[in-house]
Amino acid sequence: MNIDRAAIAHLRHELRTPLNSIIGYSEMLLEGLADGGTATLETGLREVREGAKRLLVIINNFPGQSRPETGEVDLGQLSAEANGPLDSVAAAVDALKDAAALMGAESACQDLDRIARAVASLRHMIASGDAWPKRSTVTMADALNHAAPAAGRPKEAGVILVVDDNAGNRELLRRQLIREGHEVLLGASGREALDLLRQQRVDLMLLDVLMPEIDGYEVLRQLKVTPALLNIPVLMISALDELESVVRCIELGAEDYLTKPFDPILLRARIGACLEKKHLRDREAMHLRELAEWNEKLEHRVAEQVLLVDRLGRLKRFFSPQLADLIVAGGAEDPLKTHRREVTVCFLDLRGFTAFAEIVEPEEVMSVLRGYHAEMGRLIIEHEGTLERFTGDGMMIFFNDPVPVHNAAERTIRMALAMRTRVAELIANWQKLGYDLDLGIGIAQGYATIGAIGYEGRLDYGAIGSVTNLASRLCGEAKPGQILVTQRVLAIVDELVEAEPVGELTLKGFRRPVTAYNIVRLYDAPLTSN
Repeated sequence: MNIDRAAIAHLRHELRTPLNSIIGYSEMLLEGLADGGTATLETGLREVREGAKRLLVIINNFPGQSRPETGEVDLGQLSAEANGPLDSVAAAVDALKDAAALMGAESACQDLDRIARAVASLRHMIASGDAWPKRSTVTMADALNHAAPAAGRPKEAGVILVVDDNAGNRELLRRQLIREGHEVLLGASGREALDLLRQQRVDLMLLDVLMPEIDGYEVLRQLKVTPALLNIPVLMISALDELESVVRCIELGAEDYLTKPFDPILLRARIGACLEKKHLRDREAMHLRELAEWNEKLEHRVAEQVLLVDRLGRLKRFFSPQLADLIVAGGAEDPLKTHRREVTVCFLDLRGFTAFAEIVEPEEVMSVLRGYHAEMGRLIIEHEGTLERFTGDGMMIFFNDPVPVHNAAERTIRMALAMRTRVAELIANWQKLGYDLDLGIGIAQGYATIGAIGYEGRLDYGAIGSVTNLASRLCGEAKPGQILVTQRVLAIVDELVEAEPVGELTLKGFRRPVTAYNIVRLYDAPLTSN
């Protein structure tokens, strides 16, 4: 009979399909016996398995002495060689069915019926002499939940999709994989497989080659061009043993290729290797995603910090550093909200500034003010004071708000003395230029109402109350180089400073005279801690 090489390969493929069921179910029954089943059936099952393996050798060697290169194939030779092993297997299966029925082993009887149908199908295919047999129509029962799971679990368990157009092959693989602890999905065609892959997470796919509509090759091609499915490993399991098919599948991205009937131990090893690689790739992808998320968060935080720094810089142009920090942090109660607090207020201005401004050019006035403001501003920040406002040569500073401090009076005195010292250095330079300027300071302590003053787009942080007026009036009374304080302030810092009485001063806006003192110097003592 004349048959081309492709037909021979197809014929071997068809013959292996029922043979795969015979070997697979006999091995599963033997494993069941090892798990505690009766040993009565063991001899017969081993005979069935060995007979099926002899048939596999005959099929693998087909067409034997024929000359396929010329298209001449002797199908009668295949029938003659296979009839003996087929008869032995069929007889052993019949005996096993009788023994299982007497034992009441219903589950074993069902599997033996499947083996018997596979033997009958194989006998018919060989005896027909048809070079183009139809695919085996051996049917298998749907989900068999009675299969006991194996005692042990594989090192790598996963979700496995089994794709085969033969129900018997699907069921055989399903039961074997469930015994290994895997979760199993079933697909009867290439199209169904692609639909399942898009809908569910799959760790590994066991894929047949020859299927109607979309075959295994086309499934591999579509996986290769679909980014979401590209990394799903595929293990080909086919009765097609042509080297060309193996190479083609590997080139299309398959991890490996096993021919039916497959060795269960080899299949378990290949599945374990594929799942291990898949899980490693999944972990690597997860780490890359986490790294990308961390990078995104870091970039976002850096951008936020840049905005905060920029905002803080703009706020510090109008508010004290402490207040600007509080506004940016936003964690505490709104510092701009009107509130009442006890503060120590310091006023200072330059003596002789009005006359100085009348006789020099505006540019010179601005130059003097810039240097003066810069030096005073540095000392305000150093002592953690809040600059309320500039008024030309005058400044108002207060302590204990918006950041509370336990030693507000002491900080104010230390700042005022440092300012007097620094202005004395500036005066030396001013006198060289002919400028007759000096410094006067007034300090008072009491309660004030504090909050934002101004309008939207331009706000100042201000303190209002008699304490601010009192400090301003003391500053106005101070002679060059004097630091005038109230009796209340002196009582707080008395042990830290040397002071001299100035007497009672009649100040505008105050009905009673105010007792004032001039701070001469600070005793050699560090800043108190409480």
